[in-house]
Amino acid sequence: MTRKIFQSLMVIVIGLGLVFTLAQAQTKKALTFEDFIKIKRVSDPQLSPDGKQLALVITSLSLETNRGNSDIYLVPAGGGQPLPFVFSPAADFFPRWSPDGKNLAFISSRGGSPQVWVIPLSGGEPRKLTDFPGGVGSFSWSKSGRFLLVTSSVFPDCPDLEANRRRFEQQENSRVKARIYDHLLFRHWNSWFDGTRSHLFLFPLDGGQPLDLTPGDYDTPPIALGGELDFSLAPDDKEISFVRNIDPELKLGLGTNNDIFLTTTEGKAIDKLTVSRANDIDPKYSPDGRYLAYRAMARPGFEADKLDLIIFDRQKKAFSNLTDKLDYSLSEFVWAPNSQAVYFLCEEKARTALFKLTPAGGKIEKILEGHYLSSLRISPDGRTIYALKQSLNHPGEVYALDLATKKLKQLTAVNAELLATLEMNPAEDFWFESEGDRVHGLLLKPPFFDPNKKYPLLMLIHGGPQGAWGDSFHYRWNAQMFAAPGYVVAMVNFHGSTGYGQAFTDSISGDWGGKPYRDIIKAVGYLHGSYPFIDQNKLGAAGASYGGYMIDWIAGQTDIFDCLVSHSGVFDLRSEYGATEELWFPEWEYRGTPWTNPEMYQKFSPSSYVQNFKTPTLVVHSANDFRVPLEQGLQFFTSLQRMGVPSRLLYFPDEDHFVQKPLNAQLWWKTVLEWLATYLKK
Repeated sequence: MTRKIFQSLMVIVIGLGLVFTLAQAQTKKALTFEDFIKIKRVSDPQLSPDGKQLALVITSLSLETNRGNSDIYLVPAGGGQPLPFVFSPAADFFPRWSPDGKNLAFISSRGGSPQVWVIPLSGGEPRKLTDFPGGVGSFSWSKSGRFLLVTSSVFPDCPDLEANRRRFEQQENSRVKARIYDHLLFRHWNSWFDGTRSHLFLFPLDGGQPLDLTPGDYDTPPIALGGELDFSLAPDDKEISFVRNIDPELKLGLGTNNDIFLTTTEGKAIDKLTVSRANDIDPKYSPDGRYLAYRAMARPGFEADKLDLIIFDRQKKAFSNLTDKLDYSLSEFVWAPNSQAVYFLCEEKARTALFKLTPAGGKIEKILEGHYLSSLRISPDGRTIYALKQSLNHPGEVYALDLATKKLKQLTAVNAELLATLEMNPAEDFWFESEGDRVHGLLLKPPFFDPNKKYPLLMLIHGGPQGAWGDSFHYRWNAQMFAAPGYVVAMVNFHGSTGYGQAFTDSISGDWGGKPYRDIIKAVGYLHGSYPFIDQNKLGAAGASYGGYMIDWIAGQTDIFDCLVSHSGVFDLRSEYGATEELWFPEWEYRGTPWTNPEMYQKFSPSSYVQNFKTPTLVVHSANDFRVPLEQGLQFFTSLQRMGVPSRLLYFPDEDHFVQKPLNAQLWWKTVLEWLATYLKK
């Protein structure tokens, strides 16, 4: 072949490539629910002991089966295509490597109840390890590989597992389903208390009988406000730390007093390590066994207090708070393999920051900022951090951070093919002044944005209320799904949000309808004045949980919005107090009970302003929502109807605080987007 012919052919090839690229760009489309449901969810990356590969969970959702399915994949630590390793029609999740790296244990429901299974890395069929009558909640390997630590639900008054099995069978087969309660927390989140407690067991792998290490009428992990795992085994396999709440106030629905306890692998004695009446969680031993680190709050009764890192020197029997001067709350942490450093994440301005702490000198160094990371893992040589990274326009994937160069490398691209067909814009930051502070928000432009056009503005309001909108790919309140029909989406991290210092977070308590509401209204004015492509005559708002409360509140305070969407919103503070579960939350947030501080319950209750309702509102609520009970949504909808306000109720009899079943999610998005279009697309 002559050089001239070769050059001509290359021109043709390059030309065809450009045509293909242009065609691919032209075929991009806005995100639809049919695309959204196809996005695979990557979670729980676990690095092998030799640091050569990662096990991770990939979950796919199906409209045909109306459920999700989780399988376990392996991917080289240097990156590549994840390959299926453990898969079945049942749920396979929670992969954990054996200390020698020859086996992978995991939890699977393939046998009915969730149990621990194991599979050799060399190949073969999975083998069932456990048969706890109450199933398995979590587990970890011992350093020697001789036993597992396993959590399972048991009836605390039953003498052994066989007695528990008979009790479970009797409960299941009984034709009477009534229960009698003598204390509070008789239901929590989405389930009624059935008399069982989660206990921690030592499970020998040589065929011996499981040993209950945490007997008694208490939960390990705790029922609320717990950490990542909440139990840990010392490197010498002799001492076990775990979390539980033995405070009598818990039976009044008031106890945030989780504590760290210590026991031995023989289970002969249990000693209480921590003495604070606030929340202590997440114990993790240093690899050399010298220290035990954990996260801790300072104020009893407050679930959104700052979480500090506490280091307990096991030799000196001394505690050190090494992050007390850092005005951020720790979300997770890992020890360096040499025990000379701790790496931890904190929320920071809608993203996360990675820090390095040196316990010997107390030095704290920021390693990385400006990304949204989670699920920290560290390589055996201590040179690389592995984590999940996501953003508003990109679902989570596994990344590696070189600690020497501070460079991030993407290792997986599970959704690359689908994402290549979708037009999704990145988040843009904005700041404005409100209540004497700078308040931050994220702005998302619709797909195929044209600055010469006018777009309706949709305000999304986050829950918590001590939470925040992050630059993350939310799988329920997905900002891209809201922007796709042609809306500019704004997400304000109002007073009370996390990631802006503890004083900013604290400012919402006792002021639910005050500063946060004024922040949102000021944000509307700022956005209208700063972005000429926003249509000032088309304004909507939507929120869930506290965000739903704020929608209910807005309905009685202003008529500047054209339509509203309230999901699981608190409508009447007094009646909600008597029907929710964790009473420490309203008693802190509203500065007392309805009978000790009735003025606040009256002042900040949306039900006090029904006479002002005018704005068309969609109300969404579910039967199994015990955090914000169904009656809150029903009262709001009834009040809207009684006032003659255009309104609609979307009710789910088989969901809780969240809508998770694929077909229900499909109906949710269809109903919400149709409601918004009715009033914002005229």
